[in-house]
Amino acid sequence: MGAGDNNTPGVAAGIDQKGLRRDVGLRLFVLYGTGNIIGAGIYVLVGKVVGEAGYLAPLAFVLAAVIAGLTGLSYGELAARYPVSAGEAVYLHKAFGKRWLSVAAGFLIAFAGLVSAATMARGFTGYFNQFFSVNSTLTIIVLIAVLTGIAVRGIAESARTAAVLTLLEIAGLLWIIAVASPALPGLADIEVASLTDGWSVWQGVFAAAFLAFFAFIGFEDMVSIAEEVRDPERNMPKGILWAFAISTTLYLLVTVVSIAVLPVDELAASEAPLADVYKAATQGSAMLISAIGLVAVVNGALIQIIKASRVFYGMSCNGWLPKFFGVVHPRTRTPLRATLIAGAVVMLLALVLPLVSLAKLTSGMVLVVFTLVNLALIRLKRMEAAPEGVPAVPMWVPVSGAIASAGILLAGF
Repeated sequence: MGAGDNNTPGVAAGIDQKGLRRDVGLRLFVLYGTGNIIGAGIYVLVGKVVGEAGYLAPLAFVLAAVIAGLTGLSYGELAARYPVSAGEAVYLHKAFGKRWLSVAAGFLIAFAGLVSAATMARGFTGYFNQFFSVNSTLTIIVLIAVLTGIAVRGIAESARTAAVLTLLEIAGLLWIIAVASPALPGLADIEVASLTDGWSVWQGVFAAAFLAFFAFIGFEDMVSIAEEVRDPERNMPKGILWAFAISTTLYLLVTVVSIAVLPVDELAASEAPLADVYKAATQGSAMLISAIGLVAVVNGALIQIIKASRVFYGMSCNGWLPKFFGVVHPRTRTPLRATLIAGAVVMLLALVLPLVSLAKLTSGMVLVVFTLVNLALIRLKRMEAAPEGVPAVPMWVPVSGAIASAGILLAGF
């Protein structure tokens, strides 16, 4: 029997390693996930979402949040059942026993993480140009090289770096909400398209929701460090839900104040949307907000590189990838080779593809995985009850999550 056929995921024979270190507690885990979600979306794509849906952009974010939230609940139960790296691949293997399906899902979620990191690297250049006029190619190369180096050093160092950056991101969003909130009464004078005006309005909302969905992916990345989280059966579900709740609240508030301050066409055209919102609201310099925007996208890209490397590592440990990817560095206890390969792929993608194309590609791949993960939980629930101590969600949660994920995927394309 091969390593990938074992009942319990483990380490493939021949991999020389001591295993990963459980250094991440609940608070650090929540900040890690929150930083990834926030960095992946609101600082980079809020203007593009508004460009698709206009003043109905908050509705698009709500729709994306509902879809992501249903799947987040499914991930919470699955992560508690199987707290291992390469989570999605393991969930599908447990549910369907098909090696090819697990391998395909693992590659899909890993590649989605790499494309997401590339998206944020592209978004980084828009905020960086607020300070320095530097060639975008050089900026991307240096950024990804530095982030890959941080990811190699160790999960505790990486997670603590992400946590500090996350606190700065949240502070920046709260500051924008505070300075822009006086413009909220002006929304009452804006004529907003009605959803009863025809299919074209819904098309705009669905297209925006498909793009906005990119802003919510990140909680699924949290399962990729499951083997490095303390007390994972308890902390994984709680951490995912807390990170999702914090991010969703901030997204909605920032979107509303943004459309109150700036016309939708200006938001849609902006390469640094929240910096422009701040300038319009205060008539002052947005240098500090631009700096925080840089922090946000750097944080998100760092976590995505970590995520993809852990997926490769977990797939290797289960015999689904060559053992080359599963080798752990004896000093840093990180999957060195997998991390270096992840960083190289991110750099290539960021240099080749434009921002919106990267975001849409990421959303599409993640929605496919979300549909499969919900179907896996449905099957697992029919096969056996959740183990004692694992928080189980009602069956309607994965059913609704599968339908919603597939629906928005089809609507987006």
